[in-house]
Amino acid sequence: MVTNRVGGLRVLIIIQNLHVPFDRRVWLECQSLRDAGYDVTVVCPRGKDSKPYEVIDGVAVHTYKPYAPGGSALGFVIEYLYSFLATARLVRRARRRGSFAVIQACNPPDIFWPLGRWYRRRDGSKYLFDHHDLCPELYESRFPDGATLPHRGLLFLERMTFRTADRVTSTNESYAAIAVRRGGKRPEHVTVVRTGPDPEKLKQVDPDPVLRRGRRHLAAYLGVMGPQDGVDLVLAAADHIVHTLGRTDIAFTLMGGGDCWEDLVADRDRRGLQDHVELTGRVPDETVKAVLSTATVGLCPDPKNPLNDVSTMNKTMEYMSFRLPVVAFDLKETRVSAGEAAVYATPNEVADFAARIVELVDDEDRREKMGRLGRERVERELAWSHQQHAYVGVYDELTGGAGAAPATEA
Repeated sequence: MVTNRVGGLRVLIIIQNLHVPFDRRVWLECQSLRDAGYDVTVVCPRGKDSKPYEVIDGVAVHTYKPYAPGGSALGFVIEYLYSFLATARLVRRARRRGSFAVIQACNPPDIFWPLGRWYRRRDGSKYLFDHHDLCPELYESRFPDGATLPHRGLLFLERMTFRTADRVTSTNESYAAIAVRRGGKRPEHVTVVRTGPDPEKLKQVDPDPVLRRGRRHLAAYLGVMGPQDGVDLVLAAADHIVHTLGRTDIAFTLMGGGDCWEDLVADRDRRGLQDHVELTGRVPDETVKAVLSTATVGLCPDPKNPLNDVSTMNKTMEYMSFRLPVVAFDLKETRVSAGEAAVYATPNEVADFAARIVELVDDEDRREKMGRLGRERVERELAWSHQQHAYVGVYDELTGGAGAAPATEA
């Protein structure tokens, strides 16, 4: 195996749907591996301010220009084919410095297993699947009336990904069970590594009353705005709160972007909520901190479906890091993450979701208790510092524990 300049084995992480360091989970993984002495390389799409190649905090990052799919099923097929070819080209370029001991692929999508097989034959590289999403269920959520052929194709790609993987890291117990049941993996080859936040970086700053826009309370959303994310249900709940319940003392700030952002802006305007709901698009971390430090409640409107019910929502734990009580639909893995730090509405019931928001903003003592419990749960159980040992341990197992070298400053 080829080592880096301080003696650590080279490892590669492939991502397709986000870039680093914007992808918080993957960036924490990179930092943990770097600190353990591994020589880390990433291949991912190019962000707005990214360079084709740069070294960020000791991690080598190769990027390609992303392809905008347009939201259709055919568009995603074209995007994934383009991404695979662009990734394969950059992996080949990155390999010029030497072979990789471990190649990790993150999903969605489940398309990089051929690279895992190729470099296993060529270099003896181990293949690690970092299981972020359930792609067949994701298709069902985005295209509920879609054709069955793409769904069968996604099941095939998932099956081949599991078959190729030497080890799997799953974000929760539900995903780990699917890796065993549907993927045929041996339980001892699947490790749960939760997407734990970094509580040292995600903590309250001084609230900014201006962000409430003249109102007493602020309800905040942070996350992607796609068809399966339920932001349309937040707008419906805000409509119910303002126009049915007559509550005008709650401002809504919804942060994030996605395929549905423009449609959501139009829906907000159609409902006459321009003075009540702000859709910011993507915002810098400083804005996120300010809003979440000022907000009264954090919103998790993910509707119940085969994907969301067993998925861990990163925003839930980010709210908890900021001592924000959470309003969520009653989903299996959301309860595992939030516990008593959330109130749970009947799944997909807009009026009940709205009622839970009003219930919390009117009960300061309960909010304070829930916020405290959430922060404590993050610090004691969910934080990345409690997850990274299992994650790095998978690499040490794959490399025989001999690949890491003492980390040095870049």
